[in-house]
Amino acid sequence: MKVFIHKIMILLATFWLVFPAVAKETAPDQLVRSTVDEVITILKQDDGIKKGSKDRVLDLIETKILPHFNFIRMTRLAMGKNWSKAEPQQQKVLVSEFQTLLVRTYSNALTSYRDEVIEVTPATPQPDARNTTVKTRVIQGRGREPVPIDYTMEKTDKGWKVYDVTVAGVSLVTNYRSSFNSEIRKTGVDGLIATLVKKNKSLEGQ
Repeated sequence: MKVFIHKIMILLATFWLVFPAVAKETAPDQLVRSTVDEVITILKQDDGIKKGSKDRVLDLIETKILPHFNFIRMTRLAMGKNWSKAEPQQQKVLVSEFQTLLVRTYSNALTSYRDEVIEVTPATPQPDARNTTVKTRVIQGRGREPVPIDYTMEKTDKGWKVYDVTVAGVSLVTNYRSSFNSEIRKTGVDGLIATLVKKNKSLEGQ
Protein backbone atom coordinates (compact mmCIF):
# COMPACT_ATOMS: atom_id res chain seq x y z
CA MET A 1 0.00 0.00 0.00
CA LYS A 2 2.86 2.39 0.88
CA VAL A 3 4.52 1.84 -2.50
CA PHE A 4 1.17 2.33 -4.29
CA ILE A 5 0.51 5.62 -2.50
CA HIS A 6 4.04 6.81 -3.21
CA LYS A 7 3.69 6.12 -6.94
CA ILE A 8 0.32 7.88 -7.13
CA MET A 9 1.77 10.79 -5.15
CA ILE A 10 4.60 11.25 -7.61
CA LEU A 11 2.38 10.90 -10.69
CA LEU A 12 -0.55 13.03 -9.67
CA ALA A 13 1.40 15.77 -7.95
CA THR A 14 2.54 16.89 -11.41
CA PHE A 15 -0.86 17.30 -13.06
CA TRP A 16 -1.60 20.87 -12.07
CA LEU A 17 1.86 22.37 -11.68
CA VAL A 18 2.13 24.02 -15.10
CA PHE A 19 1.35 27.55 -13.99
CA PRO A 20 0.18 30.30 -16.34
CA ALA A 21 2.17 33.50 -16.54
CA VAL A 22 -0.29 35.26 -14.22
CA ALA A 23 0.04 32.62 -11.51
CA LYS A 24 0.93 35.05 -8.75
CA GLU A 25 -2.30 36.95 -9.39
CA THR A 26 -4.49 33.86 -9.28
CA ALA A 27 -6.21 32.31 -6.27
CA PRO A 28 -4.66 28.91 -5.43
CA ASP A 29 -7.78 26.85 -6.13
CA GLN A 30 -8.36 28.60 -9.46
CA LEU A 31 -4.72 28.00 -10.28
CA VAL A 32 -5.12 24.30 -9.62
CA ARG A 33 -8.26 24.04 -11.74
CA SER A 34 -6.81 25.80 -14.77
CA THR A 35 -3.53 23.94 -14.64
CA VAL A 36 -5.20 20.55 -14.21
CA ASP A 37 -6.98 21.18 -17.50
CA GLU A 38 -3.83 22.41 -19.22
CA VAL A 39 -1.56 19.57 -18.13
CA ILE A 40 -4.08 16.86 -18.92
CA THR A 41 -4.51 18.37 -22.39
CA ILE A 42 -0.74 18.24 -22.89
CA LEU A 43 -0.54 14.65 -21.70
CA LYS A 44 -3.31 13.62 -24.09
CA GLN A 45 -2.08 15.50 -27.14
CA ASP A 46 1.72 15.51 -27.01
CA ASP A 47 2.84 12.58 -29.16
CA GLY A 48 6.33 12.66 -27.74
CA ILE A 49 5.12 12.29 -24.17
CA LYS A 50 2.64 9.58 -25.14
CA LYS A 51 5.47 7.65 -26.74
CA GLY A 52 7.59 8.00 -23.62
CA SER A 53 10.07 10.61 -24.86
CA LYS A 54 12.29 11.44 -21.90
CA ASP A 55 13.44 14.71 -23.48
CA ARG A 56 9.85 15.92 -23.96
CA VAL A 57 8.89 15.01 -20.41
CA LEU A 58 12.00 16.61 -18.90
CA ASP A 59 11.40 19.76 -20.91
CA LEU A 60 7.84 19.94 -19.58
CA ILE A 61 9.01 19.49 -16.00
CA GLU A 62 12.00 21.81 -16.13
CA THR A 63 10.27 24.70 -17.88
CA LYS A 64 6.77 24.51 -16.40
CA ILE A 65 6.96 22.73 -13.05
CA LEU A 66 10.28 23.37 -11.30
CA PRO A 67 9.87 27.16 -10.97
CA HIS A 68 6.79 26.61 -8.80
CA PHE A 69 8.29 24.35 -6.15
CA ASN A 70 10.14 25.60 -3.10
CA PHE A 71 12.78 22.88 -3.06
CA ILE A 72 14.79 24.52 -0.30
CA ARG A 73 11.85 24.42 2.10
CA MET A 74 10.90 20.92 0.97
CA THR A 75 14.42 19.68 1.64
CA ARG A 76 14.59 21.38 5.03
CA LEU A 77 11.28 19.82 6.04
CA ALA A 78 12.35 16.42 4.76
CA MET A 79 15.61 16.67 6.72
CA GLY A 80 13.88 17.84 9.90
CA LYS A 81 16.25 18.33 12.83
CA ASN A 82 19.09 16.93 10.72
CA TRP A 83 19.10 20.01 8.48
CA SER A 84 21.10 21.95 11.07
CA LYS A 85 23.67 19.14 11.17
CA ALA A 86 24.55 19.67 7.52
CA GLU A 87 27.21 22.17 6.48
CA PRO A 88 26.13 24.92 4.03
CA GLN A 89 27.74 23.12 1.10
CA GLN A 90 26.08 19.86 2.11
CA GLN A 91 22.73 21.65 2.32
CA LYS A 92 23.23 23.01 -1.19
CA VAL A 93 24.01 19.54 -2.54
CA LEU A 94 21.06 18.00 -0.68
CA VAL A 95 18.63 20.50 -2.23
CA SER A 96 20.06 19.82 -5.69
CA GLU A 97 19.95 16.02 -5.33
CA PHE A 98 16.46 16.03 -3.80
CA GLN A 99 15.24 18.19 -6.68
CA THR A 100 16.87 15.82 -9.17
CA LEU A 101 15.27 12.85 -7.42
CA LEU A 102 11.79 14.33 -7.74
CA VAL A 103 12.35 15.44 -11.33
CA ARG A 104 13.52 12.02 -12.47
CA THR A 105 10.78 10.27 -10.56
CA TYR A 106 8.22 12.62 -12.13
CA SER A 107 9.63 12.08 -15.60
CA ASN A 108 9.27 8.32 -15.25
CA ALA A 109 5.71 8.67 -13.94
CA LEU A 110 4.20 11.29 -16.27
CA THR A 111 3.73 8.84 -19.13
CA SER A 112 1.51 6.66 -16.90
CA TYR A 113 -1.51 8.98 -17.09
CA ARG A 114 -4.65 7.04 -18.02
CA ASP A 115 -7.61 9.46 -18.26
CA GLU A 116 -8.10 10.02 -14.53
CA VAL A 117 -10.44 12.92 -13.62
CA ILE A 118 -9.36 15.44 -11.00
CA GLU A 119 -11.86 17.40 -8.91
CA VAL A 120 -10.72 20.59 -7.19
CA THR A 121 -12.44 21.81 -4.03
CA PRO A 122 -13.06 25.58 -4.11
CA ALA A 123 -11.11 27.28 -1.33
CA THR A 124 -9.84 30.84 -1.27
CA PRO A 125 -7.47 31.81 1.54
CA GLN A 126 -7.78 35.08 3.44
CA PRO A 127 -6.09 38.04 1.71
CA ASP A 128 -3.28 38.11 4.27
CA ALA A 129 -2.77 34.32 4.38
CA ARG A 130 0.79 33.15 3.74
CA ASN A 131 0.00 29.44 3.63
CA THR A 132 -2.92 27.42 2.32
CA THR A 133 -3.93 23.91 1.33
CA VAL A 134 -5.77 23.13 -1.90
CA LYS A 135 -7.72 19.90 -1.73
CA THR A 136 -8.42 17.72 -4.76
CA ARG A 137 -9.74 14.23 -5.50
CA VAL A 138 -8.59 11.93 -8.27
CA ILE A 139 -11.48 9.91 -9.71
CA GLN A 140 -9.96 6.66 -10.96
CA GLY A 141 -13.04 4.91 -12.35
CA ARG A 142 -13.65 1.14 -12.55
CA GLY A 143 -15.20 1.18 -9.10
CA ARG A 144 -12.01 2.26 -7.35
CA GLU A 145 -12.14 4.74 -4.47
CA PRO A 146 -11.24 8.38 -5.23
CA VAL A 147 -7.77 9.39 -4.05
CA PRO A 148 -7.60 12.64 -2.02
CA ILE A 149 -4.59 14.83 -2.77
CA ASP A 150 -3.79 17.99 -0.81
CA TYR A 151 -1.30 20.60 -2.02
CA THR A 152 0.34 22.67 0.71
CA MET A 153 1.42 26.03 -0.63
CA GLU A 154 3.03 29.23 0.56
CA LYS A 155 2.60 32.73 -0.80
CA THR A 156 5.84 34.39 -1.84
CA ASP A 157 6.75 37.55 -3.72
CA LYS A 158 6.93 35.32 -6.80
CA GLY A 159 3.51 33.77 -6.32
CA TRP A 160 2.22 30.61 -4.65
CA LYS A 161 4.74 27.77 -4.39
CA VAL A 162 4.32 24.15 -3.34
CA TYR A 163 6.30 22.76 -0.44
CA ASP A 164 4.40 19.54 0.31
CA VAL A 165 1.92 17.14 -1.28
CA THR A 166 -0.27 14.78 0.75
CA VAL A 167 -1.86 11.76 -0.92
CA ALA A 168 -4.47 9.71 0.97
CA GLY A 169 -3.15 11.14 4.22
CA VAL A 170 0.53 10.46 3.42
CA SER A 171 2.78 13.52 3.18
CA LEU A 172 5.55 13.45 0.58
CA VAL A 173 7.83 15.43 2.90
CA THR A 174 7.08 13.22 5.91
CA ASN A 175 7.57 10.11 3.81
CA TYR A 176 11.06 11.22 2.78
CA ARG A 177 11.87 12.45 6.30
CA SER A 178 11.57 8.91 7.61
CA SER A 179 13.99 7.49 5.04
CA PHE A 180 16.36 10.47 5.31
CA ASN A 181 16.56 10.18 9.09
CA SER A 182 17.18 6.46 8.86
CA GLU A 183 20.02 6.93 6.39
CA ILE A 184 21.62 9.73 8.43
CA ARG A 185 21.56 7.60 11.57
CA LYS A 186 23.47 4.89 9.71
CA THR A 187 25.88 6.81 7.50
CA GLY A 188 25.60 10.51 8.32
CA VAL A 189 24.80 13.43 6.00
CA ASP A 190 27.46 12.42 3.48
CA GLY A 191 25.95 8.93 3.40
CA LEU A 192 22.52 10.36 2.61
CA ILE A 193 24.02 12.44 -0.19
CA ALA A 194 25.75 9.37 -1.61
CA THR A 195 22.47 7.43 -1.46
CA LEU A 196 20.60 10.19 -3.31
CA VAL A 197 23.30 10.39 -5.98
CA LYS A 198 23.14 6.63 -6.49
CA LYS A 199 19.34 6.67 -6.67
CA ASN A 200 19.36 9.50 -9.19
CA LYS A 201 21.80 7.65 -11.42
CA SER A 202 19.60 4.56 -11.36
CA LEU A 203 16.52 6.62 -12.27
CA GLU A 204 18.41 8.31 -15.10
CA GLY A 205 18.88 4.96 -16.75
CA GLN A 206 15.21 3.97 -16.56
